Amino acid sequence: MVVSADLIEQLYIDKHSDMASWIKLLLYKHPEIYHHSVRVAMLAEKIAKPLELSLEDKGQLIRGCFLHDIGKSMIPREVVLRKESLSENQLEIIKLYPIIGAEMIESNPGFGSDIIHIVKYHQERWDGSGYPEGLNGEEIPYAARICAVIDTFDLMMSSRKDNRKYKVGDAKRELLKLRGTEFDPEIVNALTKLPDQVLNIFSLD
Repeated sequence: MVVSADLIEQLYIDKHSDMASWIKLLLYKHPEIYHHSVRVAMLAEKIAKPLELSLEDKGQLIRGCFLHDIGKSMIPREVVLRKESLSENQLEIIKLYPIIGAEMIESNPGFGSDIIHIVKYHQERWDGSGYPEGLNGEEIPYAARICAVIDTFDLMMSSRKDNRKYKVGDAKRELLKLRGTEFDPEIVNALTKLPDQVLNIFSLD
């Protein structure tokens, strides 16, 4: 099954009215982040096979990746999209969004712990340099480690990381440089072995 934006949204609109309103707020307030979230969910569907995820784990990963940035719906637009260096205060604000997002998810019954972990911990890094808790290595929940890799890959491809846009091959090479420091090597290897045409999904969102 190929994941589409409509299908991803349908997973929430019918069953979680609060979440539906938050998704609509994210689309209204930060359309760039909404479309990024859709692409990350699509990439989650693509990486599930080489990682040999079960059908249930795949579904949880796709849902969590779609919602990974939902906390940004509560962060001012000027802070979220600022390309210049953030002030210390702004940096502290932006670092709150995974916690805010996790609390939003927790307030809606029916979302599993994997989804909450993705939202809360996708900014943690393999070497312990991430946030919000500075977890490292396998302390970071597996699904969150997967989201961290594909989140960064899409940011490279969509030119929102380092103010430059990468081609697929260049983004793969950048991720390979970060194996064992920022990202789980196994997950980086799985993504970078996918064909370029599989990963180039910008015409699909």
